[in-house]
Amino acid sequence: MIEQLLNTPCHIIDFLPQQVPENSPGQFFAVEAYFLRPPRYTELRRSFLELLLRVNCYADFHVSTPDQDTVLRNPSPDELSAWILPNQKDLCILLPDEHALFTLNRDDTYMTVYHASARLLELLGPLTSACGLFLRGPVQP
Repeated sequence: MIEQLLNTPCHIIDFLPQQVPENSPGQFFAVEAYFLRPPRYTELRRSFLELLLRVNCYADFHVSTPDQDTVLRNPSPDELSAWILPNQKDLCILLPDEHALFTLNRDDTYMTVYHASARLLELLGPLTSACGLFLRGPVQP
């Protein structure tokens, strides 16, 4: 199921409201590098964690990593925190009832959500904003 979802359009959850144009006169790569270092990276990961915890109030979660067979179903907030904050693993968060998938890679400043329904997008709009993040998309695979 995960492989199928990865081939559907995705939305991006990011610290920026829109993709930076290739010819931008700004210094995106320097800013991105800044956000990839502690303490800013820890703060960004905490924002992703808070968003996912809030979404988990509304939807069933199955959390796994691409390199392990272990799947945590509705992990406790402390368990999810232990997977996200140390930044040691790429994560897949499947919402089986929604047929949607979040991915969070260890070296990215964004998350993706694949195959988000209108209901899920309606929920994500205010939740991403409340966590200091932006929702944009859809993007074709």
